[in-house]
Amino acid sequence: MPKHPWAQIVRTAAVLGAAMGIGRFAYTPILPLMTAHAQLSPQAAGQLATANYVGYLLGALAGTFSPRLARSVSACRASLLVLVGSLVAMALTTNVIAWVALRTLAGFASALVFVIAVNTLLDRLHDHPAHLAGWAFGGVGVGIAVSAVLVFALPADWRTAWWAAAALAALLSVSAWFMPPAPQATAAVTKAAEHQPTKRHTPFALLLISYTLEGVGYIIAGTFLVAAVAQHSPGRLGNGTWLLVGLAVIPSAVLWARLSSRYSHPVLLTAALMLQAAGIALACTGSGSGALIGAILFGGTFIGVSVLALAAGRLLQFPGAVALLTVGYSIGQIIGPVAVSPLLHNGFQLALVAGSVIVVLAALTATAMGIVGRQPHAVPVDA
Repeated sequence: MPKHPWAQIVRTAAVLGAAMGIGRFAYTPILPLMTAHAQLSPQAAGQLATANYVGYLLGALAGTFSPRLARSVSACRASLLVLVGSLVAMALTTNVIAWVALRTLAGFASALVFVIAVNTLLDRLHDHPAHLAGWAFGGVGVGIAVSAVLVFALPADWRTAWWAAAALAALLSVSAWFMPPAPQATAAVTKAAEHQPTKRHTPFALLLISYTLEGVGYIIAGTFLVAAVAQHSPGRLGNGTWLLVGLAVIPSAVLWARLSSRYSHPVLLTAALMLQAAGIALACTGSGSGALIGAILFGGTFIGVSVLALAAGRLLQFPGAVALLTVGYSIGQIIGPVAVSPLLHNGFQLALVAGSVIVVLAALTATAMGIVGRQPHAVPVDA
């Protein structure tokens, strides 16, 4: 165990920035350029988003069912190479079917990188305060913010934007070649994990429903927020909005983790989800100030919700809680763009309204979980 964990945290942050902040979310600020200059229809835009989330689900399942793969640094490096190649190839075609295939591949690769990088990080930080890992998750926000700056600074050309995203992802991916392999879990730890007592099923079922609904609602905003703002606002406010989302993400995991030492997870989940719903609603009002405030609220909550939900699942000691919650969240991400596809004929605003309503339903379900489950207060987050 290294005495100074920050080198591992910085490496993981860079890898997550490449895989998630750019590999998954660079599509959001590039989408308006593709709809304007590459003849990408709103319906096709939703199909590309769904393809990426299907790939992510498949990658997450692969990591779940293969513990060896989920800790393979070699697989992490190979996945990053595939991811960068898929970003480059996005600029080499205008065929929607090819784009769908490339976004599916990118989703699969980004999921594997996420699983491997986080497993390696947590194995290395198990003797350190849990909130330290939150800074590594802030790498997702760095990737989002830097990709937004690139798209903002470059000429309004969708091909150049994809190439710039690929170059940035490649630069951040270099960190993966310095990642040490994850230590093997001891038999005692494995045995303890297999014999966790099972508590009541109802609180976990409500948590699973809430987190799945969050997957639906958050991904609608994560996919269409920039396009919705750009549709009704002059200049490059859309990219500025996405930049604020990324900046707000950076400290959010640490903030929500620290709050969990004072308040129960259901209370914090309800608060974070209601703030997120308000942020999504503000982003679709057509107001510039509303869009900027909405971006801060959205960016400051969606990573925090994931940290809190997974920690709550662990506290409930339901068998396979983290895996089940991840699958539910991934399925929600697949459903989201498809569910709002009929609302995209006249733009993206109605889709964001629907996303906000769904996140409110997730918050109400989290409240019900708190009432039924009576989770203890002052329990630190298990990152």
